[in-house]
Amino acid sequence: MKKILLLGAGRSATVLIDYLLSNAQTHGWHLAIGDVTVTHLEAKLQQHPQTRAFAFDVQNQEQRITEIGQAEVVISMLPAQFHPLVAETCLALGKHLVTASYVPPAIKAMHPEAQAKGLTFLMECGLDPGLDHMSAMRIIHHIQRQGGTVTSFKSFTGGLMAPESDNNPWHYKFTWNPRNVILAGQGTARYMEDGTYKYIPYPQLFRRTQTFQVDGFGFFDGYANRDSLSYREPYGLQGIDTMLRGTLRRPGYCQAWQVLVALGLTDDSYPLENPAHLTYRALVESFLPASSAALPLKERVAAYVGLPATSAELQLVEWTGLFDELPIGLEMATPAQALEKLLVPRWRLEPGDKDMIVMLHQFEYTLNGEQKKLTSSLVVLGEDEVQTAMAKTVGLPVGIATRLLLEGKLTSTGVVVPLQPDLYEPILAELETHGVQFTEREEESASAF
Repeated sequence: MKKILLLGAGRSATVLIDYLLSNAQTHGWHLAIGDVTVTHLEAKLQQHPQTRAFAFDVQNQEQRITEIGQAEVVISMLPAQFHPLVAETCLALGKHLVTASYVPPAIKAMHPEAQAKGLTFLMECGLDPGLDHMSAMRIIHHIQRQGGTVTSFKSFTGGLMAPESDNNPWHYKFTWNPRNVILAGQGTARYMEDGTYKYIPYPQLFRRTQTFQVDGFGFFDGYANRDSLSYREPYGLQGIDTMLRGTLRRPGYCQAWQVLVALGLTDDSYPLENPAHLTYRALVESFLPASSAALPLKERVAAYVGLPATSAELQLVEWTGLFDELPIGLEMATPAQALEKLLVPRWRLEPGDKDMIVMLHQFEYTLNGEQKKLTSSLVVLGEDEVQTAMAKTVGLPVGIATRLLLEGKLTSTGVVVPLQPDLYEPILAELETHGVQFTEREEESASAF
């Protein structure tokens, strides 16, 4: 019996767990699931005798070695900072590894040894990164096989709310780790546009958006991810004129988030003084310059960020409760942690809520002397607050890749990302049977997007 160890059983793992359970008996797998708490899995696993759930502490070296030592493939859905520790143990014990997260330098450095040992460390095999790579590379390779040259590539992904559950003014709720949302975009965004390098420092990031339309679902604003340039070589697009990867939000979100950035509320670099005795109103006050004028707080914030007090952005900020005498109530907190605590109950998925994944690729290319453009879009709707579109699009690629690896159908070794046909073709094909399918539209026009 082949043994799989899944580390991490949180919200993004729900559909993955269902996929693994549905295949376990057919394929003769034994599934062990470890996380800080696994009580929520007890009822689900009762009907699956070939499974085991247990409390797991990734920093407990003895437990980590014991559990990883019993598996053939380890899937890590833990927070990204723990992946190098898991990978290090997999490397020492000769175990394959699959994750949905970016390749950090510590794991990238393991490539030669993993390759020498015949191990596959498949990274970036979730939604974004993952499904974005696979779907883009399928089109890029198709264009190149025809003799075409890609001159512009833009790719944006957003985890949003389905129209029927889009019921707050921000048009947003948390469908993945709230902390990652609060800290999104920090650093400097780097990309290329019309042959010129472009840089957007974090304080300006949410001012610089582009608007896109997806048929049947309306308009979205896209902002640049941190580093689009690093994908030119892996994608085989070294000579491309425009390359931009980014994140989608509904119109209005980025503009209001820019206010929070300008105030300093997304800063995670220092602790607040006595946050347990501080209100959110006082926290906002602490970021404003001293003023003798007895103006309302909202007007002083408006003046500070250069907006009218009646602006839509300030209305959204006010909706969060930041201007209210609400206690922060944390013994220790950075501004970002205080903001996270405020937003979690306001952006929580309610029973019956449905989320939505939107992915959009836009290509311009030349073929036989003609300028062409192609748009590829994906919309996936969640079923409820547990079986989410986010969990589906993150978990299914991981689960499918694990099955292919156990069947000996994924033969690339070392630290790999699903950029080649032998990796992405079977994963995309099976995803289509689960309703994860792209719609493509090609045009002869040479006009810009």
